[in-house]
Amino acid sequence: SFIATITNDVEPTCYEQAASHSHWQIAMQSELAALEVINTWFLTPLLLGKQAIGCRWVYKIKRNSDGSLECYKVRLVAKGDTQVEGIDYHDTFSPTAKMVIMLGIGPPSYVEKRPKFEKLT
Repeated sequence: SFIATITNDVEPTCYEQAASHSHWQIAMQSELAALEVINTWFLTPLLLGKQAIGCRWVYKIKRNSDGSLECYKVRLVAKGDTQVEGIDYHDTFSPTAKMVIMLGIGPPSYVEKRPKFEKLT
């Protein structure tokens, strides 16, 4: 039954495949509405000589542990592989924490017993 359920539903690989099914259309509309509510982007004029970065939809069928349908998940993602460092972006940011820093987060009595923080490089 689980295998039969999985094989009946197919995840689209492109917009054209998804657009012909109402459940995927609803999921895409919901994703766009959520992105608008949290002000993910705003429209600006494209600078002269610059090219817009494209985007695409990613589709995923989420299932419960018994194999029943949980939801149709859709994400709109940028095609980052077309970006060029120094032209389209200058810096990337990825917050990381060292264990030494994590040890420093706690009650003052605990912090006083620990060695000083390492200098991050």
